[in-house]
Amino acid sequence: MAITRMTQGNCFRCLITYCIPLILGNLFQLTYNAVDSAIVGRFIGRNALASVGTAGPVMNIIILSISGITVGASVIMSEFFGAGEEEMLKKEMATTAVFGLLFSLAVILIGCLSAVPLLKALQVPDEILEDTAVYLRIIFLGAPFTYFYNALAAALKSLGDSKTPLKFLAFASILNAALDLVFVGILGFGIFCSAVTTILAEACSAALCALHLYRHVPLLRLAPHEFRIDGRLLARTLRYGGITALQQSCQPIGKLLIQGAVNTLGIDAIAAFQAAVKIDDYAFTPEQSIANGITTFTAQNRGAHRSEEYGNNKKKRRTGRFDRITQGFLAGLILEFGYWILICSFVTLLKRPLTALFVGSGSEEVIRLGADYLGLMAVFYVLPAFTNGMQGYFRGMGQLKMTLLGTFIQTSLRVFFVYLLVPVIGIRGIAYACAIGWSIMLAVEIPFYFLTRRKVLPR
Repeated sequence: MAITRMTQGNCFRCLITYCIPLILGNLFQLTYNAVDSAIVGRFIGRNALASVGTAGPVMNIIILSISGITVGASVIMSEFFGAGEEEMLKKEMATTAVFGLLFSLAVILIGCLSAVPLLKALQVPDEILEDTAVYLRIIFLGAPFTYFYNALAAALKSLGDSKTPLKFLAFASILNAALDLVFVGILGFGIFCSAVTTILAEACSAALCALHLYRHVPLLRLAPHEFRIDGRLLARTLRYGGITALQQSCQPIGKLLIQGAVNTLGIDAIAAFQAAVKIDDYAFTPEQSIANGITTFTAQNRGAHRSEEYGNNKKKRRTGRFDRITQGFLAGLILEFGYWILICSFVTLLKRPLTALFVGSGSEEVIRLGADYLGLMAVFYVLPAFTNGMQGYFRGMGQLKMTLLGTFIQTSLRVFFVYLLVPVIGIRGIAYACAIGWSIMLAVEIPFYFLTRRKVLPR
């Protein structure tokens, strides 16, 4: 059992041990998504690929809602684990599970009934409307599996175990790709089968996660009579989860608006930007994983602080616990900075070959534009390294409104400056707009960090 108590031991070691599986899992997921789309496009055709791409934004809404709820639950469970409150940990687990079942059933009902009207409202072309609706409805049917995998993985991560969810994610991803190759590539089934294989893979990952939890993690093992909702815990979970879901929704909405500005620059710029943002996704993922490590570290130690009984040495204990939170936060920022040095060097040296991976031969202008953008972004990656670290700290401290505010400020300013700069300096304006948004986000978050430290530390 790979449970890690981050309330003790070396801060760097705790974070590195926790974050490496998270990074590998997220990178694995990105690669899997790219392979999955490639199989659909190559073996079924461009209409099928367009259907999957069109369904993407709708799927993202569901995924963001699910991940938002489970992230909120994870923060609460981390606090209870750090505090040693095993009974409350189980109650939060049960509340998350029972609510998840009800939420998933609602997603299935509403999603299946509204699939076609929703796609028509999005002006999906008639030639792919039917296939897209079929694909979406099947994906909606898989909502319970998606929810329960995310919920169980979040529970394990709250206990410091990020390795086990990685194993199940890797297995499910490989299984999905293999099933797609057999049923879509070899046997020639259509987009219906592609959606079914996705559900089967998600079901397997959820089942494996549940089996592992019941066999090896007695701390989270629930008896049948324990599956009930605690109203107060549900309200807190939804408060945390709702804010997280809103925060996560800012990013895809911002990307959609930015794409509108890019579309005015012509086909070469559009292709260059699409290639470059794929590199951005790979670059940002480890930064976000380190931030998730900071969240769990902070939440566990915050819970441990809350559980301590103070005597004559009250001030010493309070100071010691918050000193550890600060040490862990600074360790996370150092890891973020070290990663930035590596990714900046890598992207700067290989910006042209990296762009060329996503475009065909004879696309020299696309490669030039994409490499020009990546050359700037490689330097600017240091800014989201620190904003992600700050966000991770605020989540762990339960200050989720600040994470939402920071993301909203960054996204809004980025979109504003994209429309201001892109018509003047082209695709490079997107990089400068991102840098401005991240910088102002930091300018808001850093004073708030010191302000909250003064409030929580004893005088």
